[in-house]
Amino acid sequence: MVNTQITQMSESRRELNAVYEVSKTLATSLDVGKTFREALNYLVQAFDWRRAFVVIAEGEGRLRGLCAVGLTREEQQRLQFESGEGIVGRVYANGIQVMVPNVHVEPLFLNRTGGADQSPGAGVAMLVTPIRADRRTVGVLAIDCLNPGERRGFSGDLQLLKMVATLMGQALLLNRSVSAAHDSLQDEVRRMHKVLKPSKQIEQVVGISAPMQDVFEQVHQVAPARTTVLLRGESGTGKEVIARAIHNLSPRKRDAFVCVNCAALTESLLESELFGHEKGAFTGAQAQRKGRFEMAHGGTLFLDEIGDISAAFQAKLLRVLQEREFERVGGSAPVKVDVRLILATNRNLETMVQAGEFRADLYYRINVVSIQLPPLRERREDIPAMAKHFLERFNRENMRAIQFSPAAMRVLSSCYWPGNVRELENCVERTATMAHDNVITDLAFPCQSNRCLTQVLHHNERIDAVRPVRLVDIPITEVPMAPPHSGAGGGGGDAGMPPFADSRSDPAAFDDGMDEPGDAISRSDDGKPEGERERLVWAMERCGWVQAKAARLLKISPRQMGYALQKHEIEVRKF
Repeated sequence: MVNTQITQMSESRRELNAVYEVSKTLATSLDVGKTFREALNYLVQAFDWRRAFVVIAEGEGRLRGLCAVGLTREEQQRLQFESGEGIVGRVYANGIQVMVPNVHVEPLFLNRTGGADQSPGAGVAMLVTPIRADRRTVGVLAIDCLNPGERRGFSGDLQLLKMVATLMGQALLLNRSVSAAHDSLQDEVRRMHKVLKPSKQIEQVVGISAPMQDVFEQVHQVAPARTTVLLRGESGTGKEVIARAIHNLSPRKRDAFVCVNCAALTESLLESELFGHEKGAFTGAQAQRKGRFEMAHGGTLFLDEIGDISAAFQAKLLRVLQEREFERVGGSAPVKVDVRLILATNRNLETMVQAGEFRADLYYRINVVSIQLPPLRERREDIPAMAKHFLERFNRENMRAIQFSPAAMRVLSSCYWPGNVRELENCVERTATMAHDNVITDLAFPCQSNRCLTQVLHHNERIDAVRPVRLVDIPITEVPMAPPHSGAGGGGGDAGMPPFADSRSDPAAFDDGMDEPGDAISRSDDGKPEGERERLVWAMERCGWVQAKAARLLKISPRQMGYALQKHEIEVRKF
């Protein structure tokens, strides 16, 4: 009696130690395959079991082996069951613990891993326990051991396996929760990477909007190359700042960055400014002078307002772009340079090419990589940050501590900004200068009291864009005629037009031989046709049916000219 009690106490202590060791092992890592294997290895050694394995459920009622002890790698690969298949499948499907005294006489035993063949003359018992978590079966724990004569009792082993299976179920539940949270976090990170592209900021440029991020990405992409870049965009969008950013991100950043505003110089001055001149090339040229191309050798040359250069200078610039060499004004020796060109314009070069105002070959030469800078109204999310940037700079330069109120920031964010970044900068500086307090309110802006000149200018431009054209009210500028020996026939480019003739002193100068005294077109006393349609046809014929030239002749814009031609259904002749 006493010996039996001692034996039971010893068994209980051994089972308690086993549960403690298993729980401690399972808590060491979230890798259930590793911890389950270590726990099974301890149990097999401590309780004289022969083999043990764990299978877990996958989709569609399939079970696959997670870990095993006492099985070879090939035998472990065969640990695959369907729900309800064999002893393991039945336990998973029913969720009930099973003890088989001898697998040799059990018809449901599949012997998939060859366990019965290892001891053909001895009885082999098999104990199978479901692993449950969150009120459902997630796997199966199975062990087998020798059972000679089927005399061994397994009540204690079954109780121990039930506790171990409970611990394993909690470990599996924790592992799946952590894995699900990790997968969810990874999915969120991938989604955010798709929504928010990696921000590539540029020094001195404020821009968090999607259009500016696209510009920044293009700048970073094109900067390392030597490729010619054409910056497009409205006036005031920051083309020079982007050009400097391209230079600073390029391998040429240690060399010079030279800027030239082509619209600020005449053709002769622009040629001397870009190419330089020799001593005595013209009056005042007392010494040889290097041009901007030579000054930018090894670096970057930025030509702003490239759409405003004359036709004659376009040909000279084209040669430099093709040959990478030029001649100084008054010189004959070619000068070779290594210069990267960045050009900018706010004009529509494609329309200018069609109108014959810009050389097509030069257009194709400079339009290698084109970057379109968005206007400020298309990236309003950048306005608050830009306004704060300009205000902080004003505070540093003027020793002030001014801030914007929320209402003032709403006013800035809602403006149209036809002048773009330059206008925003001027507005912030003007308002900060005139501010009496350290907080700028919405009432501090001139637009709130109808004193914004830019607003008035933009309003007038919109009226002019939609106002109908009355050509009878527009004075006709006298048209130059080519001398008889020129062979120009009264046509040609802008640079080749002969001097103006005065119709009042020589009315015949405007007679091109197309209208005889008996023609149906009525003319005024000075020989000019009367009526809108007649004046349109007269101007187009004088200018070789080039709309841009005819518009300049009538002192109207090309847009107004096109509107008038469409209004009177005048078909433009093609030559």
